[in-house]
Amino acid sequence: MDRVNSEGIPREQLIYALTQPKMVAHARRRNGCLLCRAKGVNEAGLCASCIPFLSREELKLMERWMAGVGP
Repeated sequence: MDRVNSEGIPREQLIYALTQPKMVAHARRRNGCLLCRAKGVNEAGLCASCIPFLSREELKLMERWMAGVGP
């Protein structure tokens, strides 16, 4: 999955985005997934539909956000 929605960030930029508190905060504030802009995001700014497609490195970063640690 490269990019689900033209408004979302390109997949190759997700690791960078998950290390940027401002980008994650913006996704959470607008309640739109970083990748596909679907509504209903978790603490990492990702929706439930995109999570199964994450790589191990992306999952680790997401889990840090979910634990409240951040990047």
